[in-house]
Amino acid sequence: MFTTTGDMLIAVDFTPRPPRTPRPSRKAPGPYRRLFTHPGTRAFTAGNLFARLPMGMFSVSAVLMIVAARDSYALAGAVSATGLAATALVAPWTARLVDRYGQARVAVPATLLAALGALALALCVRRDAPAWTLFAAYAATATTPNIGGMSRARWAHLLKGDEKALHTANSFEQAADELCFMLGPVLAALLCTSLAPEAGTLTGVALLVAGMLVFTAQRATEPPVAERPRKAKSPLRAPGIPPLLAICLAMGAVFGSMEVVTIAFADAQGHPSAAGAVLALQAAGSCAAGLLYGAWHPTGPAEHRYPWCVAAMTALMTLPLLAASLTGSLPVLAGALLVAGMATAPTMVTGMTLIQERTPEGRVNEGMTLAVTGLLGGIAGGSAAGGWMTEHLSATAGFGVPATAAAAALMITLGWTSRR
Repeated sequence: MFTTTGDMLIAVDFTPRPPRTPRPSRKAPGPYRRLFTHPGTRAFTAGNLFARLPMGMFSVSAVLMIVAARDSYALAGAVSATGLAATALVAPWTARLVDRYGQARVAVPATLLAALGALALALCVRRDAPAWTLFAAYAATATTPNIGGMSRARWAHLLKGDEKALHTANSFEQAADELCFMLGPVLAALLCTSLAPEAGTLTGVALLVAGMLVFTAQRATEPPVAERPRKAKSPLRAPGIPPLLAICLAMGAVFGSMEVVTIAFADAQGHPSAAGAVLALQAAGSCAAGLLYGAWHPTGPAEHRYPWCVAAMTALMTLPLLAASLTGSLPVLAGALLVAGMATAPTMVTGMTLIQERTPEGRVNEGMTLAVTGLLGGIAGGSAAGGWMTEHLSATAGFGVPATAAAAALMITLGWTSRR
């Protein structure tokens, strides 16, 4: 339509305009951000990470501290092995008490006792005390609660009924494990060599106690203590748990042997100081894969995915053996370990999910701690087997140990799933 104003002709358009397209809503938060919308989750996760970091520090710190004072790798290794064995024996009992009386009531005094053991070890080394005191002091650290298991128990309580969110939470926890065991040894070595031999142990004690206090202070997210019948079934007798623990034992042998053999290979190549960085790449691959696995929402039961995860880990664990035997190159081995580590976290996440599902009500911490105990036993055995192969054959031949242990885990898995 046209209208005039003086000498001007103005066009006026009365055609109805289409409605405005509404602006797109803000992007929905990702799976990991959604986890932390639950009240209290950020606080207990922060405390959990601070308390978990020393788990990768204490063993390295103890070895470096004892070697600096006594100049004996044999003594340092024996003390470290004693602490590992004591932890394997004591940890399930500590977890059982946590399930029975609650996380805060048990974890805090157990942590303080473990901290006193670590401080006693530092004092005994400093004062040149008899060797037996080192074994006794380090054995006392076995009361350290399984902080990763307690954190997973909190997620299981908060996300009960939401399988996708629980899968993401378990993946996050596994990635946190890998991150702490990647950073812990590096931090321990830095502190012990640049400040003082006792600096790694003392820093680890401070982080452990502070982190545990923050973690247990979040009472709103703590799982309630479930009343159990007097004759409650032990997780060891629950259907499916024994074969899962046997698989954990075999996977622990993979990790323990890989660490020893990689260190020996780097030493044989004339770069012993590079061993830590090479092993960190394996943990980095696992950490990245764990986060990606958590962002993916798989369908179907976990027991159907588990054989595929173990099979992938078995296949990838042949890469370090091929890299060492065909090239003899440390950089190529580092790349192989980075790729090989990518199957670790998905396998561990799925295995922990199966253990959670099969553990009797009210004994989640005990069930997951038994899995950790199986891993520790496998690490000890794998370390011994890898060391034997390295000493009697070669470091290259030693890479056959983790490949064989992964194959054993696969055979157990296939045997278990075929009977179901």
